[in-house]
Amino acid sequence: MDHAVVARALHLLGVVLWIGGVGFVTTVLLPAVRRMKSTEERVAFFEAVENRFAWQARVTTLLVGGTGLYLVERWNLWDRFQSSAYWWMHAMLLVWLLFTVMLFIAEPLFLHRRFLEAAKHRPDATFRLIERMHWVLLAISLATVLGAVAGSHGWEF
Repeated sequence: MDHAVVARALHLLGVVLWIGGVGFVTTVLLPAVRRMKSTEERVAFFEAVENRFAWQARVTTLLVGGTGLYLVERWNLWDRFQSSAYWWMHAMLLVWLLFTVMLFIAEPLFLHRRFLEAAKHRPDATFRLIERMHWVLLAISLATVLGAVAGSHGWEF
């Protein structure tokens, strides 16, 4: 059995669960939360769902990072990081780093507390900011997925 095939399959499964979850939160969950009347209800509901998804995102980003590193090493793809033709390799690393810092450092250390505090004083503005941030992260993630799939199948941009 080729371990690289298993790693690639796990890598793609992790990306689907992770970025698919970001898509769900951005396009379904946040608009539903915005329509709730009570600020307390919005914060409580968003916290409950986002907390559960955060664990899924943490596990899948670790899976994606680990399998990605394994594949780069196994197939000796390090030289691709020296070529702009493989911009999508840089983008994958950047998106992974961005989410990893958010999920493992920023959110637990200070973002969570800031969100709760801001939601008390300026709930509408806070939720608008969260929505905008999610849309930006989703757009960057989807552009990266599109570029990585096309690029890994030989399409040059």
